[in-house]
Amino acid sequence: MTGRLTGRGHFAWLWTGYLRPHWRLLAVAILLLAAEGASLGLFASRMEPMFNDVFVAGHPGAIWTVGLSIAGIFALRAVASAAHKVVMTRINEGAAASIRRDLLGHLMVLDSAFHQRHSPGGLIERVQGDVQAVNSAWTALVTGVGRDAVALLSLLSVAVAVDWQWTLVALVGVPLLILPSLLVQRVVRRRAGAAREIAGRMSVRLDEVFHGLGPIKLNGLEGYQARRFDDLLRRRVRAEVRGAMGRATIPALVDLTSGLGFLGVLYFGGSQIVAGEKTVGEFMAFFTAMSLAFEPLRKLANMSGMWSQAGASIDRMRAILEERPRLVSPQRPLAPPEGVPAIVLRDVHLAYGDQPVLRGLGFVAEAGKTTALVGASGAGKSTVFNLLTRLVDPSSGEVTVGGVPVTGMDLAALRRLFSVVSQDAMLFDETIRENILLGRTDVSEARLREVVEAAHVADFADGLPLGLDTPAGARGSALSGGQRQRVAIARALLRDTPVLLLDEATSALDTRSEAIVQDALDRLAAGRTTLVIAHRLSTVRAADRIVVMEAGRAVDQGTHGELLARGGLYAELYRLQFRDGDGGAAGGAVGSSERAAE
Repeated sequence: MTGRLTGRGHFAWLWTGYLRPHWRLLAVAILLLAAEGASLGLFASRMEPMFNDVFVAGHPGAIWTVGLSIAGIFALRAVASAAHKVVMTRINEGAAASIRRDLLGHLMVLDSAFHQRHSPGGLIERVQGDVQAVNSAWTALVTGVGRDAVALLSLLSVAVAVDWQWTLVALVGVPLLILPSLLVQRVVRRRAGAAREIAGRMSVRLDEVFHGLGPIKLNGLEGYQARRFDDLLRRRVRAEVRGAMGRATIPALVDLTSGLGFLGVLYFGGSQIVAGEKTVGEFMAFFTAMSLAFEPLRKLANMSGMWSQAGASIDRMRAILEERPRLVSPQRPLAPPEGVPAIVLRDVHLAYGDQPVLRGLGFVAEAGKTTALVGASGAGKSTVFNLLTRLVDPSSGEVTVGGVPVTGMDLAALRRLFSVVSQDAMLFDETIRENILLGRTDVSEARLREVVEAAHVADFADGLPLGLDTPAGARGSALSGGQRQRVAIARALLRDTPVLLLDEATSALDTRSEAIVQDALDRLAAGRTTLVIAHRLSTVRAADRIVVMEAGRAVDQGTHGELLARGGLYAELYRLQFRDGDGGAAGGAVGSSERAAE
């Protein structure tokens, strides 16, 4: 976790990283804000001639002079106000987009261990809520410096020009605000951090609810989930109210000192006017200037609370951006293998914390052939896929693809060697076409048609009103499980990599869907080095080699027939599955050859 910055450090971080590219527009905005702020001083200065020359002396020509000058001031204020809002919105949205882009880009390269510690909902809140809080604060800061500070200075200049002694009397209580302001900033920042943390937990809860509506309904958990969310809502309300109390304290103190100041001015100034030492016009100019001055003063006082609140969000964002991934490309990467590679694991050990996962695992997946990994849950099968694609690195041992260590290759080049089709096909809330292309623009319509037919996507897509342009729904919810798997296979076919990783790709499908998907997988596996993870042994009986894993080790290897003949763990698992009726359905080309393998 990064150390906390001071207020100046927060703005320096924000300016250096995200506001400096917009400095020209920011300068224009500040000039416009300054014009808007100065208009208040100009307006106050016109009070003296309006009262002395128009109302008291009754000069007819002064009516037009004073009236037109005041109208011009309001016109200037209107133009400056409208223009600065447009310019500030452009800067605001541009800076927010840059921060969110950097946060998301950085989050995607961080290791799996980071994402195991931080839930998706909490990270969404940092990318969305924290950025919004910071943007609101720096906008208020720039507005305060450019408009409110200028307005305050111009109004105080008018007040001093009328009578500097009156001005001192009016501002006598302002120094008393310094210590309370410093104390309140610390309280606001602490409360803001708590509020942001609760907001993150609320996002986590919503993410869980919306992604688990089915189980929630089936188990009657609506009330339970509503109570959990309601508890967070109450905590959020308390945190926000306490923060608002802190932020409101300084403006309230400003109002109190303002009242005392006006009381003093009225006492001293009133006696001077009665004695004829000051005119009514001078008093009205001073009164108008000081009346208007306390509003920007309140805004500037409130700004300190807002910026303290933003500091908590900046600390949270910096904590993410300063996280460094452990799994990175080497400085001098080795060239990836050419052609269809063999995969070799030699004495691989891996532990997650104190929990060993792999204990000296070793096997060879021959080039262009299918190797199946079987074993009980927790044996380490999925970890092998994570090692190959460098989602994790081994504690010791070596993993090579085509004779090249995976840790020696550039990460992007390494992952371009693999296509993965898993049980949970990840689809996006886009059309079927976009879920296959994934942003590629170099694919001809003929090539796309070829892969959708080979993956049996055309079997169902051609019957849809919009064909491939049909929306897949959130996480592919508009498609069935088998249809989602076929889209994932079409994606892998289009990717056309030399290595194919299949992780329980048909385990959740019915017999008919499994047969269709298995046929598509057989076409996909042709000419590639294929590794298959399967619990249903009926789907891997035709594999060229089966590696039997137990407790992170390869306890047996061979073909289906060889392993059955040896009567080890594989034979025991096989008998259990067929005795329980779990292995009766075999799909596609695998099913056509399984009797011969026996």
